[in-house]
Amino acid sequence: MRYIKLVTACILFLSPAMAFGGIDADDLPSATTWYVHVDFREMQSSTAGKSLWDWLDGEVFDEIRDDAEIDVATEVDRITAYATDENGVVFVLEGAISQATKDKALAAAAGARKFDTLKYKGKTYYFVERDEDDNNDIDIDGFNNELYFSFAVNNKLIAATSEQQLQAMLANGGRIAGSKSHNGALFILTAERSLIQAGMDTEGFDGEEGGFKSNILRNTNHAAILVADIADNIVVEAQLTTEEPEMAESLASIVRGLVAITAFSDDLDPNLSATLRSIKVDVTDNKLKVSVIVSPEVIKAVMDEA
Repeated sequence: MRYIKLVTACILFLSPAMAFGGIDADDLPSATTWYVHVDFREMQSSTAGKSLWDWLDGEVFDEIRDDAEIDVATEVDRITAYATDENGVVFVLEGAISQATKDKALAAAAGARKFDTLKYKGKTYYFVERDEDDNNDIDIDGFNNELYFSFAVNNKLIAATSEQQLQAMLANGGRIAGSKSHNGALFILTAERSLIQAGMDTEGFDGEEGGFKSNILRNTNHAAILVADIADNIVVEAQLTTEEPEMAESLASIVRGLVAITAFSDDLDPNLSATLRSIKVDVTDNKLKVSVIVSPEVIKAVMDEA
């Protein structure tokens, strides 16, 4: 489950076989409530993405190498995770997963409250249940104390909170059965060299924690974010949809104000300040779009201060 923390780390930095250039709206099931796709291999090979990779490698993956002796740089290519209300969380890790890593994962699972080895159409999978009072800092919508996982598909770790869902993915060669675009589906931002894609259904978001982030999301229906390498720069784009165009305009005003307050801080690096001032905020009907182009030099400076 440490791998799920990698996904979380990528999303926090900004606050799947998949289609070329990442995932699109046809790659997810209907009624998906949130999703995230991270392409580490693209990140390592792209000019701008390399600066982001270097930070992740030093700040996040280094800990995994030290604690679990697993080298994410050589064993993990892509991670895709999503959830539906009906089937819970699905998680797919793609890469050249070593036998040593598989052994360590199984050894850790065997120490849980319950651990079973199961079979489905000749493919082995596992069930693990941890104690409710176990220390665990994973707080993911749709994830509970029970998990099914398998290494039976070559170069993939597949995990799901629903046994039926895991069996379906084993039968499908580890591929996610998308439902094609349809009314009400989460929208997905794409690019030729996507590095990170994420989105969520924000309708019904209660925003109990307060603060501007909670208050913004509480007034939207869907939200999506894209981090991509375009022309050797990192492009970050976020889009949110609201019920009414007036709400989108109000949120745009809030974002512009936040940018202005932050960008003109005396304590801010001049290059970062200039980057923040270049943020574009646009509204079309009920859709708010926020985008910015960030040079590798600025990313490195920000990461060095993190």
